[in-house]
Amino acid sequence: MCGIAGWTDYSGFRPETAQEIMKGMAKEITPRGPDSGGYYFAENCAFAHRRLSVIDPAGGAQPMSRFAGEEKYTIVYNGELYNSSELKEELSALGMRFETVCDTEVLLNAYIAWGDGCLDRLNGIYAFAVWQEKEKRLFLARDRMGVKPLFYYEYTGGIIFASEIKALLAHPNIPAVIDSEGIAQIILLGPARKPGSGVFKGIKELKPAECAVFNEYGLKKRSYWALRAIPHKETPEETEEHLSYLIKDAIKRQLVSDVPLCTFLSGGLDSSIISAVAAREFEQNGRQLTTFSVDYKDNDKNFKAGKFQPDADAPWIRQMSAFIGSKHINTEIDTPALTEALYPAVDARDLPGMADVDSSLYLFCKEVRRHFTVALSGECADEIFAGYPWYHDEEILFRPGFPWARSTSERAALIKSGVLGFNAADYVNDCCNETLKLTQYLDADGKKDRRMREMFMLNVYWFMQCLLDRKDRMSMAHGLEVRVPFCDHRIASYAYNIPWSMKCIGEREKGLVRRAMTGLLPHDVLWRKKSPYPKTHNPTYLNEVLMRARVMLQSTDCRITEILDKKRLCELCEDYDSFKNNWYGQLMTAPQMFAYLLQTDYWLRKYNVKIEK
Repeated sequence: MCGIAGWTDYSGFRPETAQEIMKGMAKEITPRGPDSGGYYFAENCAFAHRRLSVIDPAGGAQPMSRFAGEEKYTIVYNGELYNSSELKEELSALGMRFETVCDTEVLLNAYIAWGDGCLDRLNGIYAFAVWQEKEKRLFLARDRMGVKPLFYYEYTGGIIFASEIKALLAHPNIPAVIDSEGIAQIILLGPARKPGSGVFKGIKELKPAECAVFNEYGLKKRSYWALRAIPHKETPEETEEHLSYLIKDAIKRQLVSDVPLCTFLSGGLDSSIISAVAAREFEQNGRQLTTFSVDYKDNDKNFKAGKFQPDADAPWIRQMSAFIGSKHINTEIDTPALTEALYPAVDARDLPGMADVDSSLYLFCKEVRRHFTVALSGECADEIFAGYPWYHDEEILFRPGFPWARSTSERAALIKSGVLGFNAADYVNDCCNETLKLTQYLDADGKKDRRMREMFMLNVYWFMQCLLDRKDRMSMAHGLEVRVPFCDHRIASYAYNIPWSMKCIGEREKGLVRRAMTGLLPHDVLWRKKSPYPKTHNPTYLNEVLMRARVMLQSTDCRITEILDKKRLCELCEDYDSFKNNWYGQLMTAPQMFAYLLQTDYWLRKYNVKIEK
């Protein structure tokens, strides 16, 4: 993985000015690519690249240029191609020559050979830009599922892009400003954000499966892939076999690395599947897999079983590690470190995030990176295979709006009068409905299957994107590449069309996945009830964030009160139970709400955000 940045301007720019600006942008994304960096400068285009060497460390330097006839093509690329070998074979048959064994050259040659159509052939996670020097054409693209980020800022005659918002803000032409739309995203939707939005005024993001051409006539975007509704004609047995192949193939493809690779292991279904497949592959090559888990100090004393987390992870982790023969390393986090990491987690995400759900992953990835450069993780299975509780509670399922966010009215009540200028509930509902309009159905779909398709869309393009942001930023802040096999677009396309009765076979969440993985895992692990990402159960955490919130509200440089009502916030600090609903999903309850407010105030100050009235 890497960090990329670029600037195209058709009026041209002074070389010395462009060089200084691109160096500043590259500096902001150096943690994404700590191994090396490079630049490309032309009359109308400048690229910067920071590299994390994973495949072909000795080759593959970027920006990379190749000639085809009289045209010079130059690429900057962040990602991994998991079908690189097949593409290379196909391109070689067309007469393409290769100077390296890295996937960057494969991608560049694929673009030279097939143009924009190369996207239809890629299996991977990526964000990249290609500049054609003679034609003066910039091409941008992002992977189908949105695993890798690509933000941009367009102005008359020019465009600036980067892997992260902080790199854009390092450009002198881009101000750190939010308007009422940005406030609404932070307070009403956060930590989620609208697809295609960078929250800051003027900053946007290519949506998943979106590509764009920028030339002297401006920016033209299009979607090159979408979830399509097609009849599912396979029997349950054939479906299990097909799904088993897709999942195992995705995992095996993502084990390719020229640097040390490990897996995350929580003892849950998804990480156990990935670790079991990886361990078998390692064993065949005479190697032992290393697995990692995260826990919190005194969780063994403070854990209380609940509806969403029926049991602790630790015993299941020990069982799975023994079963697959992995070398296991557990990372333990204490409250002071967890709380203090709320702030660098904002620096990593460039926005307020998932509170300690972010900060814990930030600390966890920092520890993993001490030993490994690449890890595999189980994210995205719950969105694609209906693992969350809201898929299985019909009262929630058929209720309008986002199923994980029932706190709109309570959030809106925190906002100072006159700040928004529009109705909060209408705004949130409009955001939801914009995504629902993209849903494809079949005439044969019943009421339940139609709703499940809608839930699939909401979860993939909202909840999952928030988690993918978290995974990318918290890991890449330490130069750790984390891959997500369940996010393979082939799995998503296939799962979208599996009937609900088959997907939820046995009336269990992810019942089909469990059936498909029979024999891979111990029976009790295979059928273990879903347990979410581990969080602290230590009461000291709530006490700590409450104390910090009170201090924040009395501080002379407090900025959150520019958009939120100070009196109501002070009341919440003394009676947090008056906020009845979770802030966001099942993991962000009262402690995380206060942590999110702390992050928001820090973000406004650290990024010196100007609020446009």
